[in-house]
Amino acid sequence: MLDWLTATAFTVLGAGTTWAELLGFATGVVNVWLVARQHIANWPVGIANVLLLMLLFWTAGLYADAGLQVVYVLLGLYGWWHWLFGGERRSRLTVARTSRREWWALGVAGLVLTVGLWALLDRATDSTVPLADAVTTALSLLATYGQTRKLVESWWLWIAADLVYIPLYAYKGLWLTGGLYLIFLALCVVGLREWRADLRRRAAATPVPPGPAPVAA
Repeated sequence: MLDWLTATAFTVLGAGTTWAELLGFATGVVNVWLVARQHIANWPVGIANVLLLMLLFWTAGLYADAGLQVVYVLLGLYGWWHWLFGGERRSRLTVARTSRREWWALGVAGLVLTVGLWALLDRATDSTVPLADAVTTALSLLATYGQTRKLVESWWLWIAADLVYIPLYAYKGLWLTGGLYLIFLALCVVGLREWRADLRRRAAATPVPPGPAPVAA
């Protein structure tokens, strides 16, 4: 099975495209579309997607991205559970905004992850793109965490990551995956608009509590 997944399906611009990359392309598009629609099936599809990408990234020498997929599987299982039972009284989770405290925590975590991974990749591996690999890894982890919590701003983190991923994969000769992330970028914009619209609809449907009764003269 692994031999088939790593075998070349076809060639794009002189670079071979494996079956793992092709299947990762298909499951990735479906996954992000399902997230934008807030469909719970995005989690099992996403887990299948990251297992395929794990194999692809390892063979391409993107070690941080390959290791990241293991974390994605765990986050996928958590997100699957949290979307179902993370709301009030163990109900389905609804879209929310990122609090100031969460932004500070995400910022510190992102900086620590980027610096730590950059140093590790630069010193302990033969990665030719240690900084870019570290930045995209950190951004993707933070965005996935936000996605498990249905934080609308997680889409901005995905957009930032995609803007680095696209030229990175082109540099590595992963043309189909680079094209996939171009599609991801467009879907992230759609997802951001969908989740913002959901917030507005729920805000409009929430009844305004009555003010204090007027004082009699």
